[in-house]
Amino acid sequence: MMWKFNRFGECTALLDEYGGRLSYSELAAEAAALCAAAGKRCLTFNLCESSIASVLGYVGFVEGGIVPALLNSGIDQELLSGLYDTYRPSFIWAPKAFEWADCEAVYERFGYHLLKTPFDQDVELFPELALLLTTSGSTGSPKFVRQSYQNIRANTDSIVSYLQIDDTERAITTLPMNYTYGASIINSHLDAGATLLLTEKGIAQREFWNFFKEEGATSFGGVPYTYEMLDRMRFTRMELPTLRTMTQAGGKLLPELHLKFAQWCKDTGKKFVVMYGQCEATARMAYLPWEMSLEKVGSMGIAIPGGHFELIAVDGKIITETGITGELRYYGDNVTLGYAECAEDLRLGDERGGVLETGDMAQIDEDGYFTIVGRKKRFLKLFGNRVNLDETERMLKSAFPEVECACGGVDDHLTIYATDEGVLPKMRSFLAQKTGLSQAGFFAKYLPAIPKNDAGKTLYRELEK
Repeated sequence: MMWKFNRFGECTALLDEYGGRLSYSELAAEAAALCAAAGKRCLTFNLCESSIASVLGYVGFVEGGIVPALLNSGIDQELLSGLYDTYRPSFIWAPKAFEWADCEAVYERFGYHLLKTPFDQDVELFPELALLLTTSGSTGSPKFVRQSYQNIRANTDSIVSYLQIDDTERAITTLPMNYTYGASIINSHLDAGATLLLTEKGIAQREFWNFFKEEGATSFGGVPYTYEMLDRMRFTRMELPTLRTMTQAGGKLLPELHLKFAQWCKDTGKKFVVMYGQCEATARMAYLPWEMSLEKVGSMGIAIPGGHFELIAVDGKIITETGITGELRYYGDNVTLGYAECAEDLRLGDERGGVLETGDMAQIDEDGYFTIVGRKKRFLKLFGNRVNLDETERMLKSAFPEVECACGGVDDHLTIYATDEGVLPKMRSFLAQKTGLSQAGFFAKYLPAIPKNDAGKTLYRELEK
């Protein structure tokens, strides 16, 4: 068993915005009943939302040895159909309004039903396989990340330790649970006997903040886009006396926003914790201790407890000098088993052996703190000069904070995408000036919105289309 919910008895585990509540003992009983309805170890699709039923499905299946694939409840029907045919799940746990051809409801609870599919042969599952998550960049690919029970346990123990999560915490949901960061918040808080405050409302809605204040939320997490929105909303003027901790992951935060939120947290007695992770590492690989958040602005910090980093040069040698860029390699028990692209891949064992080539380029400073400088594949050449697309994007966002933008392109053709057509010429001119390169290599395109996944991360493949 992963969590052993009965340890915390009648303490509140889940509380939703409509007054629904489950204690830990009730969660344990409901999880057992749900798994009994399935009746066997098998693959299920869990259509996720921030609700009691959805969280019950996820943690109940994992606790009971059933393997859930977490998918957003608003998933495109054509994509879901492709995944369904490819992976042949035994069950689908979904809102009652959801129907699927030839499926029969065998169990109902809290507005969800368990649909039995017509597939008559169970997919073979590797004994240690616990969970399937889509990679953050997936838009139409059937690729899942295969997470083991050991992966979840190792990462949960680490997060609880460095964030010092205990049973007094009340974390409010700001991220979808089918996103690895959102799932890790559930994992770590339920492991510590804390309370999860579940809401489908977003941070731009007044109802979110009403629920936050009414229930005394103590923490929330966000990706860079979350903090860009909070800045536009003048978040630092809000009165939130119960808030203790703000965490950030899912990409590098603009240094000026890092500084702004870290300073506000210091001034108001709160903790601001920048973190780094990937779905392929279950969730977290590094964190910046909150005490260092001002001193190390822009850094992702140090390896989590139980983890270890190396920087690898082009020639394969390990970099030990400061200020030298190399590819970041991670070692730890939270490194996932590998990918799956079809049902037959679910029988595969550990293909990584605890080692992850992150694909991120980084540097280390004299104190052993790491800073991400870009993605290995997010580079192109302009007139023979190597240009980091992540860095150009950060420069634009710093210079034009009111405009959503992103960068893409191919060699000798860098494209700026922005939601304000009038500012595009200024952006081209700005980048040419900053890089010292001719404007002839910079192109600009207006988009009404920058495509993002449900976790708020830019979908660069969609931009290219």
